[in-house]
Amino acid sequence: MQHPNPSDTFRRTATSALARLQQLIVLVTVGLLVVWLVWSAGRPAWVVVAGAALLLSGYALVLGLEFFAVAHVNRRDPAPRATAWTLLTAWWHEVLVAPRVFSWRQPFRWRGLPDDHAGSAQGRPAVVFVHGFVCNRGFWLPWMQTLRARGLPYTSVNLEPVFGSIDDYIPLIDDAVRRAQTLTGTAPVLVCHSMGGLAARAWRAATPDADTRVRHIVTIGSPHHGTWLGQFSHVANGRQMRRDGHWLQALQRRETERWPAGTYAVFTCWYSNADNIVFPASTATLTGADNRFVHGQPHVAMAFVDEVMEGTLALPAFSDLLSS
Repeated sequence: MQHPNPSDTFRRTATSALARLQQLIVLVTVGLLVVWLVWSAGRPAWVVVAGAALLLSGYALVLGLEFFAVAHVNRRDPAPRATAWTLLTAWWHEVLVAPRVFSWRQPFRWRGLPDDHAGSAQGRPAVVFVHGFVCNRGFWLPWMQTLRARGLPYTSVNLEPVFGSIDDYIPLIDDAVRRAQTLTGTAPVLVCHSMGGLAARAWRAATPDADTRVRHIVTIGSPHHGTWLGQFSHVANGRQMRRDGHWLQALQRRETERWPAGTYAVFTCWYSNADNIVFPASTATLTGADNRFVHGQPHVAMAFVDEVMEGTLALPAFSDLLSS
């Protein structure tokens, strides 16, 4: 595989077009709120409050539609079925988490806790963070805080162009893996959310020495077999996440040709029966991987629950070097 141009890779990881877009969305929303409050002055209080609530939390209605679809589509999935109460609770968790991620961490805090100040930990592998669709490295800030507290190094990526092909992200991941190995002198562990798991698979399939450069790959809510929602997307990477689409089938063929046995033995896949983006639930699993079911967690919030974070950091990939 041709290695990326270092200056080009730095330019693409040191900037975030998505952050600028999400900053604009936040500022426009605040502006609309101010206009509404001025325009509605003197009207009944319930009118003022209802309009403000719609502006600030209209996304909750969209989330509600997603969970309604989850309840319908997951009926035929082998994963344990979520009750109505479970889905309602998951919806509320996602309503609370989404603004922190998409209106604060990613648009305004994405430069925080930079990779080059991550420290080092001899004998422990570094972590490479690979975010998902319409996200940037700011998604991982809670993980980065945890790793810093434990003296574990990490690197990260901004997968851009935001709506480009997943194959466009291979050089970015390759650079992050190289940087991570430099921190500790050993192969790192990839921790990926959502589409990031597919990007990691694409990198692995395209990289001749991938097996020696990465110790393990963890995916959290990744659409390994696509997602029901993919059928509605018209952007390049969204189309690639359609259920059993051409891109996914071609990727699987490349993987099975390179690794006829134990194709996905290096993967741990977290998945949930309340994932409102990647469903049916079992589409987030891989045959032969260490598939770990998380009950009742929505797509974004799942990445930050203790079961997933602590379970990931307790994997043998993080400890076998110390015991050898």
